[in-house]
Amino acid sequence: MWARTVEAVLGCWLAISPFIFGHAPGDTYLWAHDFIMAALVFLFAVLSWWQPTRHAHVLNLLTALWLIGGAWVLAPTPAPAGYQNHVMIGLTLLLFAIVPNDASLPSQVWRDHYAQQSAKHPAA
Repeated sequence: MWARTVEAVLGCWLAISPFIFGHAPGDTYLWAHDFIMAALVFLFAVLSWWQPTRHAHVLNLLTALWLIGGAWVLAPTPAPAGYQNHVMIGLTLLLFAIVPNDASLPSQVWRDHYAQQSAKHPAA
């Protein structure tokens, strides 16, 4: 679940980044975009902690592609720091969204084998 924690932190970073990179106060689209995308990233990461929605983190692939694509299409040349931030967050989300929730555990085959061995030879 460590990858979900990183995704949640990236969502928080995306929420505070307009203040850090200084989006123009009149650029309401960019402000709203950052807050909505931050909420979605955070929501998908947190929902993955709950067993019935454990695969919600895969939806962060879509948010990542949206962040990268939006920066690619909408950013003027040279791209301001806010758009560069979108690309970096999007690329990082692409990496972490494909990490399974149980990535820090041994594979399921090994866990099943260990359970069978423990059942055959209980600890004294």
